[in-house]
Amino acid sequence: MSRRTGAKIAKFKDYSHAKYFDYILLGVVVLLVLFGLMMLYSSSAFTASTRLGDPAFYLKRQAVFVLIGAVLCAGIAFIPYNIYKAGANVIYALTFLLNIAVLFVGRSSNGSTRWIRIGFFSFQPSELMKIALIISMAAVITHNRNHFGSFKFDLKCLILIAFSIVPVLSSNLSTAIIIAGIGFIMLFIASKRKARLAVVAGIGMTAVIVATVFGEGYRSDRIKYWLHPEQATSGKGFQVLQGLYAIGSGGFFGKGLGASDTKLGNLPESQNDMIFSVIVEELGTFGAICLILMYVVLLWRIYLIAVNAKDMFGSFLVIGVFVHLSLQMVLNMLVVTKTIPNTGVTLPFISYGGSSMIGILMEIGIVLSVSRQISLENLSLDEEA
Repeated sequence: MSRRTGAKIAKFKDYSHAKYFDYILLGVVVLLVLFGLMMLYSSSAFTASTRLGDPAFYLKRQAVFVLIGAVLCAGIAFIPYNIYKAGANVIYALTFLLNIAVLFVGRSSNGSTRWIRIGFFSFQPSELMKIALIISMAAVITHNRNHFGSFKFDLKCLILIAFSIVPVLSSNLSTAIIIAGIGFIMLFIASKRKARLAVVAGIGMTAVIVATVFGEGYRSDRIKYWLHPEQATSGKGFQVLQGLYAIGSGGFFGKGLGASDTKLGNLPESQNDMIFSVIVEELGTFGAICLILMYVVLLWRIYLIAVNAKDMFGSFLVIGVFVHLSLQMVLNMLVVTKTIPNTGVTLPFISYGGSSMIGILMEIGIVLSVSRQISLENLSLDEEA
């Protein structure tokens, strides 16, 4: 071997010990946020202009939320993630108490009490509960790595999940479902007794469906208008019907950016959980496919970080974020296409909402923190496939 060749190999080996940082993940997050701001302005300008006198009202507020989330994301990305394992109990306890406080001092809107106001800013503590549960579940799973097949381990995790949904169950069923889904899927991945957990999941889903269908109030109305949206002249049934009209009128390439008709007062909450309808109407099936592909790339990068994480705690932190984003994306699109009843779930990075945007960017910060601890020497070659 020549001296020059040996020097090159030595140089390569030195480089292989460098730490990994997923710039592709960061790039696709930036693209999703920018795309979301563009579509938010397009979907909300008419409503903001007629009701608030400023067509850019929602855009300006969302931009502030993005800025706050970006700062938190950057800060969290450079904090060693193992610090969360030591502080998991404290993080969870504080978040739980914050969600309990909503029941007493929370601000109500549209019949639901979900927000706490601090100065000029209102936020939903339930978004923080998603993060707290991901951290706590990852810590519990890591601490019990030798007991994955035991009933005690499953029960401990199920109790943690139950406590997480109790404070939000009465006022925010959709968030409670997502929180339960995050915790349960993380448990399902870790546990060796998957058949037992499948039975528990079946019982839980049946209970939710029965309580919703045979209960009273707006939740049972959502089931009714999901089955017969043509009977609704306002509210969620009308919203779903108008969303379907928007999707059906978009064609393959859409009507053009800003050219939606249904957002002109016909589609309630067009900037929130129904924004996907506006995207399909204006950008067509092509635009929807492009958005879905961005989500696929996002999830692919998160998956690669999960399988290459330095330790089990880091891996399950990233798995929790993967599950959360997947659930929220899929549920939103299923609602908009009338596949399931309206749940009020927002579309990640796209829908208007400060708490959701900030919370998701914080989760991305955690994922990037885990990625920074991956050694290039140990990086799976699956990434290059």
